Amino acid sequence: MINLDAEHSYVVSGTAEATLNSLDQGTLDLIYIDPPFNTGITQTKTTTKSRQSNDNDGLTGFGGKKYHREKVEAVGYNDSHDDFIDSFLKPVLELSHQKLKDHGALYLHLDYREVHYAKVLLDKVFGRDNFLNEIIWAYDYGGKAKTRWPAKHDNILFYVKDRKNYKFNSDQIDREPYMAPGLVTKEKAERGKLPTDVWWHTIVSPTGREKSGYPNQKPLGILRRILGASSDEGDFVADFFSGSGTTAVAASEMGRRFIVSDVNPKAIEVTSTRLDAIGAKYQRLDL
Repeated sequence: MINLDAEHSYVVSGTAEATLNSLDQGTLDLIYIDPPFNTGITQTKTTTKSRQSNDNDGLTGFGGKKYHREKVEAVGYNDSHDDFIDSFLKPVLELSHQKLKDHGALYLHLDYREVHYAKVLLDKVFGRDNFLNEIIWAYDYGGKAKTRWPAKHDNILFYVKDRKNYKFNSDQIDREPYMAPGLVTKEKAERGKLPTDVWWHTIVSPTGREKSGYPNQKPLGILRRILGASSDEGDFVADFFSGSGTTAVAASEMGRRFIVSDVNPKAIEVTSTRLDAIGAKYQRLDL
């Protein structure tokens, strides 16, 4: 068993179910789950490095210098599951409900492929009355299909364990500019408005400082908003498909304790590297 205490956060190498089974009942304040989306393909992210070249066959860079790009490594994970909802996701959601405190909340991050089936499942696990929002994270990046409307959003389902007793810190949520600032007072325009259930937020830039090299990395801004709204400093935040480690980084920056896990050793490596870079304190465990 993993005994959560006020002094430690954890990065766990292991499956979601194994990590959840290692926790006592009612120990978590907030769970964010961003599982594979069941796209049916292997998701990969290739990283490269540049080296200067003395021949004329390379690319031309600053000052006319020649260079070559070399592939360093390809990071990836399998995103194909024969029975995604009942065999893969259902046990995790049932265990998550058990491990949440009475005031706890869960955010499940998916896309159009499986979100409708997951909503039906969560209504059974958490109770339909404990569904609060379907958040649409909208972005505009990448290729656009010409045979249908381009898919440029993810879905985040927000459930609480008890809708009569849960946290929602509206004063801690980052504000957005008004789309029509001329229709509100100057004071309101300067302060900005609370986000609705449609979040316009860019993806992690492929060339930005936030990128980790792990595929489908989620932006810190999305996790900061979720953690700010549904947890307090010192609370325990969990993510059992941690991937690039964004949940752990956001939690550490915001004074939350965390337990994150992933079955992919590369995800654990990337998460640890990001946490070390910001001086986060945590323990690594293997299940």
